[in-house]
Amino acid sequence: MIKALLLIFEPIATWEGIFRARRSLLFILVIYLLPLLALTSAAEGYGLVHWGKWQGEVGRLTKFPLREAAIVEAGQCLLSLLVVFAGANLLKAIGETFHGRNTYLQAFTAVAYGLSPLFLLRLLDAFSVISPWVSWSIGILLSVAVLYNGVPRMMEPDPAHAFGLFFMSALLLVLVSGLVRFVTAAYLQGKFPKLQVVISDLAARLPF
Repeated sequence: MIKALLLIFEPIATWEGIFRARRSLLFILVIYLLPLLALTSAAEGYGLVHWGKWQGEVGRLTKFPLREAAIVEAGQCLLSLLVVFAGANLLKAIGETFHGRNTYLQAFTAVAYGLSPLFLLRLLDAFSVISPWVSWSIGILLSVAVLYNGVPRMMEPDPAHAFGLFFMSALLLVLVSGLVRFVTAAYLQGKFPKLQVVISDLAARLPF
């Protein structure tokens, strides 16, 4: 979480430190990304159980059972990981169109750290009065600002291609993360009743 804050307030120095550290994919995933996602999921899960979410056309505040909230947050973690891994693939592919020869690790590092403000802002989702689109909008804007320095530093494109690589990768990450946010927000607002039944049945089988 501290690294995510440093990327927001001191992006250039923080990216330089990340570049020089040259961490492995496993290190970034296990030591940085998963704990960040676990923290934000725990916060949102607490909010779902104790404060609930507004659902239905009329708009009633619905609290989620603990088991169901656990499944929902596990699903959100998996979707967030999917965004990172898919985003890294997209960034690597875009880099190749700009005649770059980047590794998947370079792209993964840029995306995992670059999207950390987006994941951090999910802490706001714990509160029922805050729209999920508010947290996503603020988070993705901060992530785009962070990626502005991160993509050129990690991918090391030719100077003439640096802005184009940043712009295309940022645009695709906005679209992918926005699609995931649309799905998760719609579920929490009760717009997928059949899926809710499936998750409720699955939650009933959990041992806690």
